[in-house]
Amino acid sequence: MTGQKKIVAGFDIGGAHLKVARVEDGRVTAAATVAAPLRLGLDTLAAAFRETTPIHAGAELGAFTMTGELSEAFPSRTAGVAALLDEIARHFSADSLIYTTRSGLVAIDQARTVPGEVASANWHATASLVARLAGDALFVDMGSTTTDIIAVRDGKVMNEGDSDAGRLATGELVYTGFVRSFPFALCSNAPVRGRFTPLMNEYFATMADVHRVLGVLREMDDQHRTADNKEKTLPASITRLARLVGRDADDLGTDEWRHIAAWFSEHQLRLIHDTAYLVSGKLADDAPVVGAGIGRWQVERLARRLERPFLDLAALIPAEENARIAASDAAPAAAVALLASC
Repeated sequence: MTGQKKIVAGFDIGGAHLKVARVEDGRVTAAATVAAPLRLGLDTLAAAFRETTPIHAGAELGAFTMTGELSEAFPSRTAGVAALLDEIARHFSADSLIYTTRSGLVAIDQARTVPGEVASANWHATASLVARLAGDALFVDMGSTTTDIIAVRDGKVMNEGDSDAGRLATGELVYTGFVRSFPFALCSNAPVRGRFTPLMNEYFATMADVHRVLGVLREMDDQHRTADNKEKTLPASITRLARLVGRDADDLGTDEWRHIAAWFSEHQLRLIHDTAYLVSGKLADDAPVVGAGIGRWQVERLARRLERPFLDLAALIPAEENARIAASDAAPAAAVALLASC
């Protein structure tokens, strides 16, 4: 690519959501996150592309990253990358760019030859942008399902793992998120009226219910059906949490259910704290935590526990004021668009 593009659209194709950002003259002007559960078929992705047309329409260039290749819709990650590249080529210009961990943004044909560098590369794109903006930082992006924890130092991404498997082993990828994760994956029991009650290991509730009970969930971030396919309200979330401890909602008071919800959220925080503490050993003690994703409430708590300053990517990213929060929510999409616009 030669010369600066005035309008660039960035896309992050996940297994559950599509994130899209629009960059004009080097600044994010709009961004959105919409549901696109690939396990239900690639038609969900095509529908998400249509839904986000107001954001990407008229763009001179499209830049893409992905994690959706891991979806159970595909027999392997390599097959998933190939299928998603086909969808990109079908819906967008042939000169679209694909983000790779080793070569940055490349043409679609080149991306086809390096599926391992395309697969789940979105964290590297955002970390690369954070490295440019912050220099030294612990970058933590908590989305609906996973949390990326990456050190950047002297303007460089200091990752040890490249693949999902490698990053799971190094603590740079933690499979817990603000909305879609299961509470029983975080602990084996919960305190109920002074006694630890073992949890029922069933899909009765999600972390969306936990954070709704705590009053820290934005409803726009809970885009998928609930565990029981019922409404997304405080009473309904309490009912779902109650099942985890073998109870009915009216067995305890609302404050008691909040106490139990806080237990689950605390265990999620402990999980990411332990790995973040490990990864942060590469950095000076005063390097900030830069937080992104819909779970920034949890990331800010992490920064306090690590005794590090907290910076929201929304405050760092070049963006119009009314697009900052959405850009941070859709950080990988904003990152590839900004990187491609240079």
